[in-house]
Parts: sequence; C-alpha cells; structure tokens
Amino acid sequence: MKIVFMGTPDFAVASLSALQHAGFTIVGVVTAADKPAGRGQKLNESAVKKYAVENNLKVLQPLKLKDPLFIEELKTLQADLFVVVAFRMLPEIVWNMPSKGTINLHGSLLPQYRGAAPINHVIINGEKESGVTTFFLKQEIDTGDIIFSDAVEITDDETAGDLHDKLMVVGANLLVKTVKAIEADDYNEVPQPQSDELKSAPKIFKDFCKVDWHQANQTVYNHIRGLSPYPTAFTTLNDKTLKIFKAELEDKEPGISTGAFLTDGKTYLKFATKDGFINLTDVQYEGKKRMLIDEFLRGMRL
Repeated sequence: MKIVFMGTPDFAVASLSALQHAGFTIVGVVTAADKPAGRGQKLNESAVKKYAVENNLKVLQPLKLKDPLFIEELKTLQADLFVVVAFRMLPEIVWNMPSKGTINLHGSLLPQYRGAAPINHVIINGEKESGVTTFFLKQEIDTGDIIFSDAVEITDDETAGDLHDKLMVVGANLLVKTVKAIEADDYNEVPQPQSDELKSAPKIFKDFCKVDWHQANQTVYNHIRGLSPYPTAFTTLNDKTLKIFKAELEDKEPGISTGAFLTDGKTYLKFATKDGFINLTDVQYEGKKRMLIDEFLRGMRL
C-alpha cells in the first residue's frame, strides 16, 4: 500500500518515522513551505521536511493546496492512502483523492477538543485524561468517522509539553495500528457521538496567554501548565513581559491584592491570585534567557 504523508512539526515526525519502520511505502511527504526566520531571515525547514530529506523521501511543499500543479503531482504518486498529522485543513479535491481515503491523527479523544490546539486546552481546562484518535477526513474539521482511539492519564503537574511528548509516542503507535487495519480491511468506522457539551480547542492567540491573577489559584495554575513551553503564559513585571514556564501552587490566603507579588529577592517570587499564591519557578524576562527563579532574582531589582 502506497502512502502520502502530510505533516509539519515534531509531533508528526514520530508518526512518519513509525510508519517507515513498520515497513510501509511512503511515496511522498507534503509539508509546509520553508519560512524565513531569525535576524538573518534564513529559510527554516519544517521538522518533517528535515526528516524526509534525511531519509530520501520525495518532498512536496505547495503554497496553495488547490494549486493545479500540486494536484497533478499528487495524482502521479498514485497513493492508496493519505495520512495527515498536524497539518493544514485539506480541500476536498485532496482528501477525496486516494482510493482508501485520507486519515488524520488528532491529539484528543474526539469528539472532545476539536480544533488546532487540543493539547493546550485539555490542560488549561484541568482535565485528568486525554488521548489520540484516528479518523477519516470529511469536510467539517475533525468530525470524520473514528477508527481507533487511545487514552492517557494527565498528572496534576503535567505541562502541555509533557503531554505533547507522551501523545506523540502513543499517537505514532496508534497510527501504525490504524494503517495496518486499513491495509487488511479489518476495522469499523464509528460516527462521532453528538453532544451539546463538546469542548473546543481553538487556535491560541497572544492575548489569551496573559495571566489573569483575579482568577482562582487552580485556574491560573492550569493556564500556565497548558501554555508551557509554547506559546507560554506571561505577566508584566516592571513594565516588561515575564514569561512563566513553570510554577507551583500555594494554597494560602494571600492577604494582599490580586496580582501583587511577594519575594525575598533570592529564592522565591509569588503572585497573589483570588484565593492563594502562584510561586514561579521557571521564567524568562523580556530580553533575557530562560532561567530558574533563583538565577532570575540574582540579576533583578524588584
């Protein structure tokens, strides 16, 4: 069975590698176009492209997925199945092309957390469980019939980065299981259950990342965990941005106004919330490198 793989970030690399090691034939890899980055505006290749080039896989990088030249090139690959992991929304002319359809690996237990940032939102909402789902693509995003899913536990101190790394491995294994089942024609498609209580996972913008210290302690803590290490929760300190990668809960009545902070100038910096303190442990001040709180405090006058 010939496969075209579509993906861009590190999360997708694990799946592409797993398919290759399982012995599947990857006839093409579709990924994002190279983008200029950094001060020198040097072209930056996606993680998937780097892997594909290292493994001598054919790479396609269309700017527009409806480009007639791209469509024709896809057709010439004569793939039986398209596999999508962390990529853009596909037009019907693409996902409807292969004879065995197009499948997607999604980083949540569908139908919950449809959207661009499921791993972030599941932590932000304080969930105790997440997982991965494979499903067939159709027109509406993340709504296709489910093939398989696999659940994982979320610990109380887990960050989005931790969950990302866990789901990356679990998802790669589930994807191999799914492709094997499709190849053997041994699977059942299950329509996604309908519910009025679905939680979404929309794309995250900068304004959303600013910490609201007026919220409850646990809510603020989950917000920080769910945005770490990227795109990162932040607050302002001395009129500059302070990114917060890690923090600890302190369930003690603050006794000071929300948003105010306490510090000994050496070992701790904690902000008052509605019902406690958030003790910062891993931060990055505007214009500085990321550092642990004691190192940060040694170079700061607050």
